[in-house]
Amino acid sequence: MDESSLADAGLRTTLPRRLILNIMENSAQRHLGAEDIYRALHESGEEVGIATVYRVLTQFEQSGIVIRHRFDGDKAYYELNDEEHHDHMVCVECGRVFEFIDDAIEQRQREVASAAGFVLQDHSLCLYGVCEGMQHSDKCSMPKESEPGIYMVEEE
Repeated sequence: MDESSLADAGLRTTLPRRLILNIMENSAQRHLGAEDIYRALHESGEEVGIATVYRVLTQFEQSGIVIRHRFDGDKAYYELNDEEHHDHMVCVECGRVFEFIDDAIEQRQREVASAAGFVLQDHSLCLYGVCEGMQHSDKCSMPKESEPGIYMVEEE
């Protein structure tokens, strides 16, 4: 995603939009809160207010550039919309968000929707549990700053 994504979404290219898009593209974390983005802007010496960050994220969400998630109920997290569907697992101990793709789960959801007479347009699945690192050592095996990636679930 680059600055042309802003124009494609019908948004003018402004400095705050470019800066926020750049942070989201280059962050090791794929799921960022507005406060995370605000902090990153200030750490890099940029003077962008928190209200501007929220406003730009709302515009990005409305235009389809980002997807908003509420993993813990209150705080909104944003990730760039890469057009590739995936689901999430959230560790309730360390807060780490893991992404995964499982074709069997996707197929079953389509079957359930069809059996109920639904034409499925979209869905989100978020599983909550305790990650392996926290189960064994009370320390997440993957630091929050590391790239979460997409964890493929092997079919048996």
